[in-house]
Amino acid sequence: MDREQALSLIKQYVKNKNLVKHMLATEVVLRKLAKVLGEDQEKWGLAGLLHDIDYDLTYNEPHKHSIIGGEILEKYGVDPEIVYAVKAHNEIHGFQRKSNLDKALYSADPLTGLIVASALIHPEKKLNSIDAQFVLNRFSEKHFAKGANREQIASCSDFGLSLEEFIEIGLSGMQEQHEELGL
Repeated sequence: MDREQALSLIKQYVKNKNLVKHMLATEVVLRKLAKVLGEDQEKWGLAGLLHDIDYDLTYNEPHKHSIIGGEILEKYGVDPEIVYAVKAHNEIHGFQRKSNLDKALYSADPLTGLIVASALIHPEKKLNSIDAQFVLNRFSEKHFAKGANREQIASCSDFGLSLEEFIEIGLSGMQEQHEELGL
């Protein structure tokens, strides 16, 4: 599956525009991480782009989220490594995160929310108006962006990055695509 096919699939399954933006943000963060880590940028980008394909369907049933997504992706012949990473990103299922892709998707998913929330509290409300230190300072504020699981974000150490490096890479990737992300 290529990116255009993935976007077509998203249009079929995802109606929430903010969720689509989150999926796009996760895509760009994973692509940037793959580049830095010497991994397959296309594969990692697709994993980020498709990771919440079932969220609208499973919103009220979190115990089904990512399992249904994995089934959808399998039906369309998506790379098994991507399917597994999608399933493993929802910790409720207890899948072991084995590959760097599994670990990166798990860690990047909440990072995008922290970065967006950080941009939105800045007076200019733009990704290009903030830097990694600004996001890192928000990371330390327990009551800020409570939905952005700090422990999950900090698991970036599982694939060899410090928190500071991870935030810098994620923010940089999102800034490069700020127009597509609407920030």
